[in-house]
Amino acid sequence: MSVSDPIADTLTILRNAIGARKETVEFPASKLLERMMAIFKNDGYVEDFRLLKDNKQGILKVYLKYENNKPLILGIKRISRPGLRVYTQNDRIPRVLNGLGTAVISSSKGLISDREARKLKIGGEVLCYIW
Repeated sequence: MSVSDPIADTLTILRNAIGARKETVEFPASKLLERMMAIFKNDGYVEDFRLLKDNKQGILKVYLKYENNKPLILGIKRISRPGLRVYTQNDRIPRVLNGLGTAVISSSKGLISDREARKLKIGGEVLCYIW
């Protein structure tokens, strides 16, 4: 069965794992999802992630982060989707919760966070918000 939106599926897997208080979660790997997890790790939303090799495309194993038994990911929202793409210019990059959250943007420089996009003064497709 082919997946039409692997980003939305991954965000749903993360959201469900946090609701169930899981320590780790696994999903099919891709370079896009690997870079997205690197952004989540740099911003402190996940503890770590590993790429596990198998005979197919690989598996990303993400170690979720909790503080005082509360998850650090309070919410995840998919913004741009296959049926409705959302693009932004460099002067209109969204701020998630007035800078407390992170927007993941697909730009000409690859997948970057909203802070990096403002610093580099480039726009792109807004993939998701995390706070």
